[in-house]
Amino acid sequence: MIRIRRSGDRGRADHGWLDSRFTFSFADYHDPRHMGFRALRVINDDRIAPSGGFPMHPHRDMEIVTYVVEGAIAHRDSLGNGSIIRPGEVQRMTAGTGVVHSEYNPSDRETTRLLQIWILPRRNGLEPGYEQKAFPDAERRGTLRVVASPDARDGSVTIQQDAAIYASRLGAGESVRIDLARGRHAWVQVVQGDVQLGGHDLSEGDGAAVSDETALELVGRADAEVLVFNLA
Repeated sequence: MIRIRRSGDRGRADHGWLDSRFTFSFADYHDPRHMGFRALRVINDDRIAPSGGFPMHPHRDMEIVTYVVEGAIAHRDSLGNGSIIRPGEVQRMTAGTGVVHSEYNPSDRETTRLLQIWILPRRNGLEPGYEQKAFPDAERRGTLRVVASPDARDGSVTIQQDAAIYASRLGAGESVRIDLARGRHAWVQVVQGDVQLGGHDLSEGDGAAVSDETALELVGRADAEVLVFNLA
């Protein structure tokens, strides 16, 4: 079964310096039909104006994954980390018992676009942690490249949940196969471009919840970038 979540049906908040689309309920946007999917709680598609950003603010008991699409984001946190995250890089922050961080667009000319992803942890009260790794375009082209997993397999960042995130770049006609073990589920999020999933046409910003399927083909209809979440 495939259930489509169209881009235009998402929640939205435009603060001038920040234009966000919410796949699931977040902040002042509340939709009881879309509170998350399995352990996946948040996918926010954020566009941050030049020099704009989030000042220091707290999080706890959440796995937070940042995937930069365009531009860059500057991160600082109460754990002593400071970094710049660029396209092709993935940041994982385990909020655990509590962490405070800020995120700013370091450019005074270019808009930053990123996906901020929240995944419920396997348990509350974990020790806070931070990790950042690069996954070059060539590693994501024409394949499903694991970028986050519970066991850090293939050099992915570690998330504290029985879930994995795969990134893929597909040209027109290129395809990848999504295999799901019995009892597993998937969320497919189109970051850029156009794809076809199990006979459904999906475009930028569209998402799809997949359950009770063992295998699906994901085909590029135009140059596309996609995230696939494998969930318990």
